[in-house]
Amino acid sequence: MAKESSFVCTECTGLFTKWTGQCPSCGAWNTIEKQSAVLRQNKAISLLHAGDVAEIQTVSEISFESQDRTATTLAELDRVLGGGIVTGSVVLVGGNPGIGKSTLLLQVLCALDHQRALYVTGEESLQQVALRAERLGYKNAPLRVLASTRLEEILACAMRERPSIMVIDSIQSLASEKTPSAAGSISQVRECANRVTQFAKQTDTTVFMIGHVTKEGSIAGPRVLEHVVDTVLYFEGDDGGRYRVLRAAKNRFGAVNELGVFVMQDTGLKGVKNPSAIFLSRHANTAPGSVITVTCEATRPLLLEVQALVEDTPATHPRRVAIGIDQNRLTMLLAILHRHGGVDIYDKDVFVNIVGGVQLKETGADLAVLLATYSSFKNRTLDRGLAAFGEIGLTGEVRPVYNGLTRLKEAREHGVTKAIIPEANQPKTRLPGLEVIAVRQLGEAVGHIA
Repeated sequence: MAKESSFVCTECTGLFTKWTGQCPSCGAWNTIEKQSAVLRQNKAISLLHAGDVAEIQTVSEISFESQDRTATTLAELDRVLGGGIVTGSVVLVGGNPGIGKSTLLLQVLCALDHQRALYVTGEESLQQVALRAERLGYKNAPLRVLASTRLEEILACAMRERPSIMVIDSIQSLASEKTPSAAGSISQVRECANRVTQFAKQTDTTVFMIGHVTKEGSIAGPRVLEHVVDTVLYFEGDDGGRYRVLRAAKNRFGAVNELGVFVMQDTGLKGVKNPSAIFLSRHANTAPGSVITVTCEATRPLLLEVQALVEDTPATHPRRVAIGIDQNRLTMLLAILHRHGGVDIYDKDVFVNIVGGVQLKETGADLAVLLATYSSFKNRTLDRGLAAFGEIGLTGEVRPVYNGLTRLKEAREHGVTKAIIPEANQPKTRLPGLEVIAVRQLGEAVGHIA
């Protein structure tokens, strides 16, 4: 088969005949790399005559069985996975270095002593894995461990071992003999991921692959890596903090954006049953600029504290710093507060932080962010039992969010006595012990705390 020298984009995996600084397909900069690729025409011809023609069926004719799931010892991990580990699934776990990816998966394999498990490490020695297992309290666990970076050797050992669960740490450290490039390159990551996925589907082996992340926080390597796997999990959290948040960015067997909260201890990661309690401030006296919001990650309501600080700036251009929410959205919300709330803070520094290191992906915290900003600007302490949620539109309207009743019930369970919410989310029946204030416009919400 003839081969040609080509270039590939690490973002969109597009192939090109020459190198360019910017990808013509996706527009990304400095993502074009050289690789040796087989001509697509010859691939298409070989695939066309490789086997029998597939049979077309209607949906009603397709027979299926419910997916078998294996519960782990961590309920928070089971929640993110959609109820447990699915047989034959491929899960990609990403996160910053040292956040707990290897620790979490080693805990799972050691705890499932009734399952035949294999831990493949390409970045650590066998002694390092054994020391971590001893630190986690699993010194005598019957876990099988393999230290190798050769894909063919790993698959051959896996065929002999026949594990029901296998962990690969990490996919960027593997290299296949069929691909003449260094480990971690675009072609190697794509080849190794495809062959590991094929092995998992053919042998009904559940595979967890640990993936490196870029400085932007996304999985390193080609985007096709996230497409071939069944589930993509991301670890979030402050580098120096105790709490870790595990979020499902993709899940073919469960809800997307499901959230699991863990606390890092000397004996490993431990699930947090009531994460709302740890993210709420327990100070005796509340300070200006603090408002509780109720966010909803997939099916899980979560209470978070939104803190804001408005201060005079010595610089010419005021700063807008957002931690836990999108920076551009904060800028937009401050413009809405100026236009429809009558608050002039265009010449002041504004800092907004979501306590606990949680990254908010939804817009339901818009109202709480603006109320916290107004509270700090006026130096006015709000009611300790006050919570607020709602999306803010450009015209100043307070738009409804999903699962409004669920959020209100969760807030009431954690001691919230007053809630400012969108009018469309007002419950049909009164909730005992909770005063609900329904508003249409931002000005109405500001008026209730002024």
